[in-house]
Amino acid sequence: MHIELHRIDSDYHFDAKGASGVTVNIDASTEIGGHNAGARPMELLLMGLGSCSAFDVVHILRKQKLEIEDFGVTVNGHREKDAIPAVFTKIHIHYRLKGNLPPDKVERAIQLSMDKYCSASAMLAKTAHITHSFEII
Repeated sequence: MHIELHRIDSDYHFDAKGASGVTVNIDASTEIGGHNAGARPMELLLMGLGSCSAFDVVHILRKQKLEIEDFGVTVNGHREKDAIPAVFTKIHIHYRLKGNLPPDKVERAIQLSMDKYCSASAMLAKTAHITHSFEII
């Protein structure tokens, strides 16, 4: 895997591109001189975790011929205040699915993602206690 970052301004705004060629803007908070022109690096980690698991869940449920009408994920991460480095110590992922979906199959898909398939979960679980919940609408 290969990514490239390019600095956009004289402060902290970068754009990043991976093999897909899609640009992602990254910036720091205004508190340290950034301009809020992109996601923070630690936000990107949580976005990666949420999307990695969401992809797994969609894939597993599709293989079972279950139709998902809508799907959203919320990820909340807690970092130790004033720690350096300030790694995530607790992460909670909440899945919101819409459709005629059996709860046991949704739970199993999420559990498979968390325990077996999601590489981001495997890495972040080294420092953070990761929990999850879900609701079917």
